[in-house]
Amino acid sequence: MPVRFGILVFPGSNCDHDALAAVQDVMGQQARYIWHKETDALGDVDVVIVPGGFSYGDHLRAGAIARFSPVMQSVRQFAAEGGLVMGVCNGFQVLCESGLLPGALMRNEALRFVCKEVDLRVEDAATPFTNAMQEGQRLRVPVAHGEGRFYADEDTLDALEAGGRILFRYAEGENPNGSVRRIAGITNERGNVLGLMPHPERCADPLIGSGDGRLFFKSMVAHLEAQATRRKQPA
Repeated sequence: MPVRFGILVFPGSNCDHDALAAVQDVMGQQARYIWHKETDALGDVDVVIVPGGFSYGDHLRAGAIARFSPVMQSVRQFAAEGGLVMGVCNGFQVLCESGLLPGALMRNEALRFVCKEVDLRVEDAATPFTNAMQEGQRLRVPVAHGEGRFYADEDTLDALEAGGRILFRYAEGENPNGSVRRIAGITNERGNVLGLMPHPERCADPLIGSGDGRLFFKSMVAHLEAQATRRKQPA
């Protein structure tokens, strides 16, 4: 049975269509849009994607207003119940503003918007988001952001390191925004919420130059299929 993805849509989202294409056209799974004003719209989705873009025009700061959208209460509940949530770029910013992930995304160190492909290093391949990868594997994934510099205090950074919650780092010499400890993607303590600045949905199809992004979606699908198999097994 296909995995069901719900893709949030805020005013200013611009990567929601890319996410749906990656899930539906490349992966052959089910996907539907969820408008930000809907409070009971998650329904029976298995994964929530908070896509990139410029929610609410980045007024105040990136993700600051989207955190108050009605749908985010449902997302918080979904995550608390163990549902998989992936926030990409602006979605990462929204998750941090919502308290679902620690830290903050600040202006790029060079104070310029950056749009290019970068190399990521997979730090942990034993998670719902990385099981189709290998530890130490390098992935080529595009970035496109003006406020992507991850920052947190030293205690928080040490806790992320100790808990194995830094899933992706920019490869050496590939830190496009000045993120502390070259952090590109982190999870919450439970490991079911991922925030990621690079855009896997933009490189899921090899026809457009790279298929590395497909591994993110393949990992989530494999994790959920394994869960479903275990539930069917007799006690």
